[in-house]
Amino acid sequence: MSGSILYIHGLNSSPLSRKASQLTAAMGHLGLLDRLRVPALHHHPRQALAQLEADLAELGGAPLLVGSSLGGYYATYLAERHGLKALLINPAVAPHRLFDGYLGTQRNLYSDETWELTLDHVQALAELEVPPPQAAERIQVWLQTGDETLDYRHAERYYQHCDLRIETGGDHSFQGFAAHLPALLRLAGIDAARLGAFDAAAF
Repeated sequence: MSGSILYIHGLNSSPLSRKASQLTAAMGHLGLLDRLRVPALHHHPRQALAQLEADLAELGGAPLLVGSSLGGYYATYLAERHGLKALLINPAVAPHRLFDGYLGTQRNLYSDETWELTLDHVQALAELEVPPPQAAERIQVWLQTGDETLDYRHAERYYQHCDLRIETGGDHSFQGFAAHLPALLRLAGIDAARLGAFDAAAF
């Protein structure tokens, strides 16, 4: 479906996160909610990937993948697997190497659901690792240097052959996301006529 978007949230996040909510509101304002999918992902990577593959099949065509944090890792895998465009926002790089000391009980920040992070989760994430993408025409990466959760320099190195956009300051949630919505929507292929009167400040 032309101009469609699959938004992929991060670890212990949900469709209720600020970025997901702002994007959903923007697509609703444009009358394009039917072109947006924002799944509530299962905590286990294999089940999450099954959900995402199902959403891709439902959307059809070549939707834009928008992945935040761990969602950026999933989006990278899917973009390379299917040759899709992706917009990655403070993406996690090799997250399976970051979970030392974090195994055990986790809590979703939005649903309050608790679950157990196990070695099987870590192994499943490792299986999704791909070589650094060489795809400036397909993959755009938005980083903020003030990210307190992930060192932006890891992503800067890993995605060095992609279209990198690095902002000074900010944080892991990517401050000022709403102001970037027009750029995201253009990247998704939404026509300029629809975006003509779009006011990002409203979101």
